[in-house]
Amino acid sequence: MSLKYRRILLKMSGELLGGQGESGINVDRVHVLAEDLKVLHDRNIQIGLVVGGGNIFRGTQGMARGIDRVTGDHMGMLATVINSLAVQDALEKHGVPACVMSALRIESVAEPYVRRDAMRRLEAGQVVIVAAGTGNPFFTTDTAGVLRAIELGADVILKGTKVDGVYDDDPMKNPSAKRFESLTYREILTRNLKVMDATAISLSQENDLPIVVFDVTRRGDLLRIVEGQPVGTLVAKGVVT
Repeated sequence: MSLKYRRILLKMSGELLGGQGESGINVDRVHVLAEDLKVLHDRNIQIGLVVGGGNIFRGTQGMARGIDRVTGDHMGMLATVINSLAVQDALEKHGVPACVMSALRIESVAEPYVRRDAMRRLEAGQVVIVAAGTGNPFFTTDTAGVLRAIELGADVILKGTKVDGVYDDDPMKNPSAKRFESLTYREILTRNLKVMDATAISLSQENDLPIVVFDVTRRGDLLRIVEGQPVGTLVAKGVVT
């Protein structure tokens, strides 16, 4: 089957890699993700990846405990590096070349993020895992994911979640919640739907970057998306809702 997307950026929260209570790292979950990414790699899909750090630490958590916001955000960035290294290790164990590139300079464990270097790695078939967000406090990893997707020329950003798309209410609490097959950026913002933060959505809109929100735990859906099959919720310009 032909492929709709040739270069993707997958953005997923750290909680999806978490262990019991969504904290720490569940190695089995990391290896499941690596197996799904290997399927794409074997189809010559160029893959960028941004993983959050919420299973380890969030900057907003630090504020609630009396930690300075900027310090807390830097702690959260370091948590994303930990997750990124775990994913890199799993990918390499499955025979997929990968590198971690960090927006914070920590050369002993990760290469500095340099756009031109990241582009070359993608073109050479490596999975590029971009860690430490944007390197700046007050920006979410959603915004970092969109920024890196645009910088790296990704065809789409895939927002991996625990639900199969965007709903008009919390499907975990409301069994009658309606799932949207497609939405415009403006609808996301005006309806205040919790897909990504407003900065990330606005940046996607300005650069005409489509977003697919999907259940990353469903095996095979990543491949279905790059093949162009209707999976999850598409957020784009001028879609019909």
